[in-house]
Order: sequence, then C-alpha cells, then structure tokens
Amino acid sequence: PWIPRPCFLHRSWPIMPKSTETAPETGCGPVSTDPLLGWFRDALNEEAKAVQAAAANLGDEIVRAVAAIVNCSGRVVFTGMGKMGYIARKAAATFCSTGTPSLFLHPSEAFHGDIGMVCTGDLLIALSGGGETREVVELVPFMRARGIDVIAVTARPDSTLARVSQIVVPIGVTREADPMSSAPTSSTTVALAICDGLAVSVMRQRGFTEAQFAELHPGGFIGRKLLTRVCDLMLTGNRLPLIADTALIRDAILMISQRGLGCAFVTEASGRLAGIFTDGDLRRTLARHVNPLEEPVVAFMTRGAATIGQDWLAAEAIRLMESRSITVLPVVDENDIPVGAIHLHGLVQAGLV
Repeated sequence: PWIPRPCFLHRSWPIMPKSTETAPETGCGPVSTDPLLGWFRDALNEEAKAVQAAAANLGDEIVRAVAAIVNCSGRVVFTGMGKMGYIARKAAATFCSTGTPSLFLHPSEAFHGDIGMVCTGDLLIALSGGGETREVVELVPFMRARGIDVIAVTARPDSTLARVSQIVVPIGVTREADPMSSAPTSSTTVALAICDGLAVSVMRQRGFTEAQFAELHPGGFIGRKLLTRVCDLMLTGNRLPLIADTALIRDAILMISQRGLGCAFVTEASGRLAGIFTDGDLRRTLARHVNPLEEPVVAFMTRGAATIGQDWLAAEAIRLMESRSITVLPVVDENDIPVGAIHLHGLVQAGLV
C-alpha cells in the first residue's frame, strides 16, 4: 500500500510565545513579545553599519571610477549574476534616469549574442560579491579584447575579477546580515549604495539639472511639475472674467457668478490689468457699505494684484498662489494685458498639487 512520506511542508514549526497585552497606542489587539522585531532591527542595523563602513573606507577608487564614467564616450554597461544581477539592473536604470546612457548585460546571455549590445567607447561595471562568479569573470576578457574598460565592484580586492579590471571598488563587507552570514544581504545593500553613490556623484560632476531630470521623466510627477507651463493650463477667451474699469459693483458680481472663478479682472481702456475684484473684496465692501451695488468697482478692487506670464512653469504659479494665499492668477502678456487665468482647481486636476 502507498505510504505517505514526510514532507518539509508538514513539519511542525515552533510557535513563538506571544503576550496578550493590549497595544497602548491603539487599544485594539495583542502585542507580540517574540524576538521578531529585534531580528528585523538587527538586520537593518547590520546593513546600515556596512554602508557606513563603505562610505568611510572608500577613497581614490571612487574618484577614478567617477572620472571613468564621466569621460565615457559610450554607455555604461552593468553586469552581474544572481542577486548582484538584480543590483546591476537597478543601477543601470538609475544611471539612465539621471542622464547617463546605460544598460544591463546578462553575463550568460552575452555569450549567446548579447555581447553585440556593447560598442566601442562603452564602459563595463561588473558586480560580483566574491569576485569569482564564473559567468562574470569569463566575460571580462572578451570585453577587454574589444577595448572596453572594466570597473569591478566586489567584496574581494584579491579576486580574479579584481585582477582583470582596471578599477576595483571594494564592497568591504565581511559579514552578511543573516544569522549564517551566507545570504547576500549586506553585500548587495552596499553594492547598491555604491552604484547609487556613483550615479549621484556623476550627476553633480556634470551639473545635471532638475529640468534635465524632468525631460527624462515626462510621465511622472516631477516631469509634469517641471515641464507643464501656465499656457498649458490657463483658461482663455470667453472664460476670462473681464470687466472694464468703468463697471459697477453689480457688474462685477454678475461676472464673478458667470465665470465661476471667484473674481473679476478689471481692465483699463487700453486693455491693461488695472486690478482684481474678488469674493473677499465683495465681502469687505458689503461690511462697510449698506448698498454698494451702484458704486464703481475701481474704488474697491485690489490694485497691484499678483500676475504671472503664460510661459512660466505651472510650479511657479503654485508657489505664487501659496505665498499670496490665493486660488486664481491673472495671466498677462508683456504689456500687462490679461490673456488667461490659471486656477488652483486646474492645477489640482493636472496632478501638480
């Protein structure tokens, strides 16, 4: 007869004791007194110490690595196997998004045609914890034969990978964060931090700007904030709440109701903006006058109102609105003639606020 065999899935795992105390912050549920939180903090502290040690110990090799990247006429190619391969992929993505053309080359796939992705003038950054990863080590001679310089990021400066590379950036990790010091944890964290540090250093060396970053991230919040201009969002034409400086308070109230912007733009005969009459101005006027409807609007409008140009960034409009505690801005041309209006609601709908 068939007899079921033991399976690790059916083993009885020890259950950690837990207290039944009530959480003082929420008063809703038991608080565990097992060591899980301590283990978690130990792992993070171990990795944090490894990163701090790398920051303190690295020196001239970083200067040389940054110079090699800045002077690279081609692309920065990252390679690595296993966990270091994932770090290499992330590093390539970071470099691309910060203005340095980059790609990830899988060391195994490289021997089956992908080595054709690498061109003269490129630079290879090879990641390997022990520096003896066969696929990575075997790839380097082919790169060197094509005139490609190699930067090694490894925990062992005396490894094979280090010996065949022009620049060696030592990870410097002697212990991983897991109990057996076997799983790539601290070493991969430091490798990731080193790659991030290289990317940031290259950005600063090249004077990479926020506007350049936005050009590479047009679909994200930063891109929208830095690429969207006032003219892209402003209201125009018959949606503008324009009234002449000869108008009365009742005319201003009618315009405010019709356009729904909470204000009216008061213009001179030449078309220049004379002032702005807002809901707040109306409330203040009613508080001082029993029946001001037949009074001229110029007597109660706000002169010297904040304005903005149509070619300004929408982010500047947001900052101006926040500093003045207002929700609408007249958009004027070089002659101070209103050509549009930008409202806080439009900025919110565009995802900029």
